[in-house]
Formats: sequence, structure tokens, C-alpha cells
Amino acid sequence: MRRKTSLAHLPTPIEALTVLSRSLGGPEIWVKRDDCTGLAGGGNKARKLEYLMHDAVANGADTVITAGGIQSNHARQTAAAAARLGLKCILALTDSVPDRSAAYHRGGNLLLDRLFGAEIRHFDGDVDPAAAMLDLAAECERTGGQPYLIPVGGSNAVGAQAYVDAAGEMLDQAKAHHADFSHVVLATGSGGTHAGLIAGLAIRRAVIPVIGISVSRAREEAETRVRNLTRDTFVLLGIDRPMPEIWIDDRFIGAGYGLPTDAMAAAVRQVARTEGLLLDPVYTGKAMAGLMALIVERRLTSEHKVLFWHTGGSVALFAYEEVFAGG
Repeated sequence: MRRKTSLAHLPTPIEALTVLSRSLGGPEIWVKRDDCTGLAGGGNKARKLEYLMHDAVANGADTVITAGGIQSNHARQTAAAAARLGLKCILALTDSVPDRSAAYHRGGNLLLDRLFGAEIRHFDGDVDPAAAMLDLAAECERTGGQPYLIPVGGSNAVGAQAYVDAAGEMLDQAKAHHADFSHVVLATGSGGTHAGLIAGLAIRRAVIPVIGISVSRAREEAETRVRNLTRDTFVLLGIDRPMPEIWIDDRFIGAGYGLPTDAMAAAVRQVARTEGLLLDPVYTGKAMAGLMALIVERRLTSEHKVLFWHTGGSVALFAYEEVFAGG
């Protein structure tokens, strides 16, 4: 059995989105509620951090260092996990989303990072996060610390193991609910969640296409990233499987990562008003916009049953008040 530290409320539920499905007139849509993992307001990173933080402690770390944007969900949950385990947390936050409001630079995830006691280091948006983390690790070592570096999004093979587990969890729930899912749709950013899921499905020989709606990278770059992470995960687990198909749709990024789009805002509002379910403006809002477009294009129809994987992040809504202030 793979070793991890318990941080998340698992299993997370799956639920039918009956009203939303009816309003869209396409497939039957369900949701996997990884916004309900519990840690620091929930989200997919809690699963990855169970493995990553266990590895940090096992390697004698007293400090964890990670990076992300100012409104990084991963940074928030890493700070909370470190607090729970009595570790110091240093966050390298890059100002990589231009033209944001004052709320973006003081509220949402950033407010919670401070509340969890993280040491926050701010960097310009063009700084390489990996290089920034290496510099912070060297500084930590000079003062006697034992740092452990967690990549952006917790996306490496260690973290992706969590979504190998989650794939099995979902398949068990689908069987219990008599829900034969034809597709999984999720937001693809740093790629670890996507890679772990397709690896987990391949290990269980479940043929369910996973459609990644890219929120940051062009299709070819995102495909390469997910493919490499999937391969690394197979190697770590000692699994020999053919590489699954990588399905990325990059049409919903808009002007860039973290920059709002009209389609994202419309999707967030529609899901809130039909299901009382909060999405977020950076990941799940754009992923749901992509799902809705695939329905309009009849690539997903009433013949399908789709599971939307909710990766959390609604805390970031408070950093985008200018987008949603009018309701």
C-alpha cells in the first residue's frame, strides 16, 4: 500500500446535476465533488498533498517550499497542510496575471495563505517559479533548514498517485450509482490531476476518455506535459500499460491564465443558479464553459453520461469581485 498522510475528507461524493443537464439539453451530467476535500476550503490539491507531505516528512524536511500565482489554490492548501503538520511553509507567488484588481492582490487565497502562517515571497510575473524555489531552498539551507520542494500544482509523479487512487474511487462510486460514465471532463493546468486520472483508469482497464479543458497551455504543450507526467506515474508505480490517449481542448483559455472570459462567467453563473454549486474563475469555470461548448457542438449528446470533475477553487471568486459583483 502506498504511504500517505491523511489530510483530505475522502471519498468525495458524486452527484447528478439534474437541473443543469435539463437546461443544457445534452448529456446527463454528474459532478465529482473534489471541492469537498475539506482541507482549507477544499480542492484537488489536498489529495496530492497527502502523498507529497508524507514524502517531505519522510525525508526529514522542516520546511516546504512551493510556487504559484498570487491566487494559487495549491499554495493555499499547501500552507494549510504545513500548518497541520507543524512545518514551515514558504510560498513563491508570481504576479503572473496582469490587470487584476486590488481584491486580487489582497483577498481570496492570498488572505488565507497569510492566515495559515505561510511566509510569502512575491516575484514578478516573468520569474521562473522553479528557479525561485531553488533560490529559496538554498537560503533555507544556509540558515539550517531542511527544505522540501513541491512543484507548481503538486504536479509530479508523487502527487499524481493521488489521482490514480481517485480514479478507482470514482469507478467504485459509478458502479454503486449505476452510472456508466462515457466521459470525464476537467480543467487541465499543471497536469497532475489529469495524468493521475488517466493512469488510474488505464491501470483498471477502464475505457473512459478524459477531456482536459486547458486553462493555461496550448494543446500540444499541455498534451506533452500530461503525457510525461502519466509516463512518470507508471514508472513510479511499476506499472506497464500503453500510453492512454491525451485529449486536450485549448479553446477556452481566453487571453491567458487567470484572465476572465465571458464564457467562464456565464458558466459560473448558470451552475450557481441551477444547482447552487460554486465553480471558480480560473479552473472549473473555464472547464465548464468548455463542457457547455462541447454540448452545443453536439460532440457530447443525450447518448452520453458525463462526469465533471470539480477541482475546487471557489475561494478565488472573492478575488474577482469586479466580474461577479453584478450577480
